[in-house]
Amino acid sequence: MAAKPGFEESLGRLEEIVRRLEQDNVPLEESIKLYEEGMRIGKKCRLILEQADRRIRKLTEELENESDDES
Repeated sequence: MAAKPGFEESLGRLEEIVRRLEQDNVPLEESIKLYEEGMRIGKKCRLILEQADRRIRKLTEELENESDDES
């Protein structure tokens, strides 16, 4: 079973999709499929970033609490 693509790979694929959609010669059906894929990837990337933000906030709070306890 193949591993799910990570954030960087997903972002790279999203950039490919945008480049393809910006071309004038993409058939309508392909454009719609690319758009749908792009929306799914965008949602996945947002979720990954939100999780990372929560982890960073939690770590920051923990470090601030540790330094307050040491004072």
